[in-house]
Amino acid sequence: MKQEIRNFIFNELIFVAEPTKFSDDDNLIDSGLDSMGIMRLIMFLEEQFSVTLPDSEIDPDNIKSINTLEKWILLHKA
Repeated sequence: MKQEIRNFIFNELIFVAEPTKFSDDDNLIDSGLDSMGIMRLIMFLEEQFSVTLPDSEIDPDNIKSINTLEKWILLHKA
């Protein structure tokens, strides 16, 4: 799951010179993820992982890092 998220983020949303040095806890918003990117990311996550992520939970705490995204997805996948 994390690798699929990473691939989408670094291929489609954020330019990072060396994505392998970007940790799963690094802050995505501080690295350039903007509001349009967040919406694209959520649409990708919902489609890719067959999950509905509530609009009321679109919050920096859930989108902060690859690890927090994974936790958010798993919370709604159960």
